[in-house]
Amino acid sequence: MPVPLAPYPTPPAPFAPLTPNAGAQSQLVCSGCRNLLMYPAGAPSVCCAVCSTVTNVPAPGTEMAQLVCGGCHTLLMYIRGATSVQCSCCHTVNLAMEGNQVAHVNCGNCRMLLRYQYGASSVKCAVCSFVTSVGASPGTDQKTSN
Repeated sequence: MPVPLAPYPTPPAPFAPLTPNAGAQSQLVCSGCRNLLMYPAGAPSVCCAVCSTVTNVPAPGTEMAQLVCGGCHTLLMYIRGATSVQCSCCHTVNLAMEGNQVAHVNCGNCRMLLRYQYGASSVKCAVCSFVTSVGASPGTDQKTSN
């Protein structure tokens, strides 16, 4: 008895390189659960697959910045130029400073690098609670006790 033959499989489609921006993706942080979401460029909003929260996408060309929450250490994303950012996890209001508004000094006790706003007279270390006086010029430290 003859065995029926299976038809040949269809050949795969020829490779077509992607054109610029075709299938481009962007990312943002879910406003509900703080997971990183990837979405196709041009989408007006994104629905999180984990918590089903709908997060609006910022307008094209909007510059975003990041900071770490001082209360719970969650990475926060915000629109560049904002003066403060409230954490959606612990509700701490964080001061959002641009690079030209901050200075650095090493803690006078544990030597941890600290950031502070220009014009501040001292800065308290979040690690050891030591208060470091800030001299007249940024980057100098004077040891004081807390």
